[in-house]
Amino acid sequence: MQSADPFLDLDAYVRLPRLGGLWLSPDGRRLVVGVATPDRENTRYSTALWEVDPDGDRPARRLTRSVKGEAAAAFTPAGDLLFTSARPDPDAEPDDDARAALWLQPAAGGDARVIAKLPGGVHGVLVSADGTVVAGSPLLPASADPAADKEARKKRKDAGVSAILHEEYPIRRWDHDLGPDRSRLLAADLGDGELRFRDLTGHVGRAIHDDSEWDVAPDGRTVVVTWTVAEPAGSERSTLVAIDTATGDRRVLADDAGHGYSTPRVSPDGARVAVVVRRRSSADDPGDAWLAVLPLDGGPAHDLTEAWDRVPYGTRWTPDGAALVVAADDSGRAPLWRVDATTGEVTRLTQDDGAYTDIRIAPDGRWVYALRNAIDSPPTPVRVPLGAATGVEPLPGPAEPIQVPGRVAEVTATAADGTPLRAWLALPRTDGPAPLLLWIHGGPLGSWNGWTWRWNPWIAVAHGYAVLMPDPALSTGYGHEFVKRGWGSWGDAPYTDLLALTDAAVARPDVDETRTAAMGGSFGGYMANWIAGHTDRFDAIVTHASLWALDQMMTTTDAAFYWAREFTAERLAANSPHAFVDAITTPMLVIHGDKDYRVPIGEALRLWWDLLSRSGDDRHKFLYFPDENHWILKPGNAKAWYATVLAFLAQHVKGEQWRRPELLG
Repeated sequence: MQSADPFLDLDAYVRLPRLGGLWLSPDGRRLVVGVATPDRENTRYSTALWEVDPDGDRPARRLTRSVKGEAAAAFTPAGDLLFTSARPDPDAEPDDDARAALWLQPAAGGDARVIAKLPGGVHGVLVSADGTVVAGSPLLPASADPAADKEARKKRKDAGVSAILHEEYPIRRWDHDLGPDRSRLLAADLGDGELRFRDLTGHVGRAIHDDSEWDVAPDGRTVVVTWTVAEPAGSERSTLVAIDTATGDRRVLADDAGHGYSTPRVSPDGARVAVVVRRRSSADDPGDAWLAVLPLDGGPAHDLTEAWDRVPYGTRWTPDGAALVVAADDSGRAPLWRVDATTGEVTRLTQDDGAYTDIRIAPDGRWVYALRNAIDSPPTPVRVPLGAATGVEPLPGPAEPIQVPGRVAEVTATAADGTPLRAWLALPRTDGPAPLLLWIHGGPLGSWNGWTWRWNPWIAVAHGYAVLMPDPALSTGYGHEFVKRGWGSWGDAPYTDLLALTDAAVARPDVDETRTAAMGGSFGGYMANWIAGHTDRFDAIVTHASLWALDQMMTTTDAAFYWAREFTAERLAANSPHAFVDAITTPMLVIHGDKDYRVPIGEALRLWWDLLSRSGDDRHKFLYFPDENHWILKPGNAKAWYATVLAFLAQHVKGEQWRRPELLG
C-alpha cells in the first residue's frame, strides 16, 4: 500500500498512476483499463493499457508500452483489442506529423499492427457484433476521401498556411481551434488486412464535433449519432439521426427545438435506442434531463425517468434489454442505478459513498464493471452484482491502493431560505484545530462527489489544512429546484450557501475559525472573485481560470450561445464580480492558462490589472501558464501550481514568510 508521502512530495504525487477508461470484451473474459503516468521528460502524461481479471483472481498485466501512449478503442467480436496511438508504425516511413492510427493486438498474443491510418487520425471507434467498424476522423472540407485529404494537407503545409476561414460558430472548443478539418463518420468491415473505410457523411461542418456521440447497432447496419444543427444568432441544438453504414443514407430520429439529445445507446436486439433527453435552458429554467427510449426504425420517444429528480449519465443496456444501468449524482455521491426499460422504475445498486464511471455490463448480466472513486480514493476497477445487492467487489488493478493522510467528515447547514445544505470536509490527523480552506467546485453544474487529481484536497491536508468541499446552489445531485435556486443569480444563493457551510465548519472544535482561505476554479473562481468583493472574512483567496467581467466573458467564451440563455444584460451587470473590485482587501493569487478558451485569458488579464491599478495592494500574485488551458495538465506545471498555492497560503493563512517556489526560479 502506498504511504502518505506522495501528498508531501510533489514529485512522488505526479508519478502516481492515474486510471481512466474501461473496456470489456464481448465474451466478458477481458477487461482493459488505461493507466496514465508522466513521460520521461515530465512534460505530459502517457497512457498504457492494462488487462484486469474480471473474476478478480489474477493480478493486472500490462498490454502496451510506448512513448506516445495508447488509448483503448474497442474489442473485435473475436476478442482482439483495438487501440489508437500515434506511436511509430514499424512497417511505414517515419512521420513527424503522425496522428493516432488504429492498431489491433491479437487476443492470442503477438505484436500489435496498424489496421487503419488516416491523415487526420482516428477516434470514437466502435465495433458491432458482426464486425462493422465505425469511427470518426477529421478531413478538410474539400477532401473527397482520405487519399485526397493527405494531399490537401501537404499542399497547405508546403504553402505555409495556418489560417482558418470560418463560416459558422463556434470557432474554438476548450483548448483547441476548430478547423480547418472537421470530423466525419466512416465505416469499414473487419478483415485480415488494413481497413477500407468508406465516408458515411461527407463534409457536414459542425454537425459532428468533439462532443458528438454515436453507437452502432449489433447487426452493423445502422449507426446512431448526435447531430448538431445550426440555429439563428450563432446558436445550435443537438438532434439524433440514424445513418445506414452501407449507403450513408441519413434519417432523423429526434429533433425538437426545445430539447437536445446525448448518449445514444442501441439496445441488444437492435430495435430501440436509449438516449438522454435534455430540456433546453432559458432565463427562467435551468433545464432538466432524463432517460428515454425510442424505436430505431422511427417513432415517438418513451420518457422513462422524467419524474426522477436526478440526471442520468453513462447509460448501458443490460444484455436482455430489460433495463439500463446509469450513474447519477446524488447528495455528494454518484451511485449506480438500474432503470427498468419499460416502466422507468429506478433502483439504486450501490449504497456506499462512491462515484462510478465507465460502466460496462457482463454479457451474462451478472455483473456491472466500473471505475469507482470517492473523495478519499482514486479510481479503481470494481464489479457490482446486478441482481441481489451484496456489495461492491474491488478487482486487482494496475495501481496500489493509496492511503490518504487524513479523514473525511460531512458538514451540514441550513440555507437562508430553509434549504438543507451539505459538504465534505477533509481533515488532518493532528491535534488541535486546523486552518480551513474553502474549496469551491466548478461547473457551475457539478458536485464534490469524487476523487480529483487536479485540485487534490489531500495535498493541502498533508500540509495541515482542513479542506471544506461544499455543494452550494447550482450543484447537481440535489434536484431541479436546488439548481434553480442559483440560476441566473450566481452571486445570491450560491454565495450565501457557501458562507453558511463555512460557518458550520468553523464551529467545529477541529477547525480554526481565525485562519481561513477561499479557493475555486472556473465557476469556483467566479465565486472566489465574488467572495473577494463581498467579505473580508478570509485571509487569502486563490482564483483559478476565473470569470471576472461577465459581459466580456460571456461573449468571448467558446460557447456563448449557451450562457446567453441564462443571462440577460441585467443579470450580467448584477452578478459581475468586477463591479466590486474597489471593495477587495484580501490578497489574491490569480491563476490562468493562455490556452483556456472556455474562460479566455482576458478574464485574468483584466482581473490582474484591476487589482493592481485599483487596490494599490502589492500582496496579489499572478501565476500564468503560457502552454496550459482550463486545466493544468502537465506534470511539471502541476507541481508548480501546488507549490505556488501552498506558498501563498502559508504566507497569508499560517503567517509564514513568503518563499518563492524553487520550480519558478
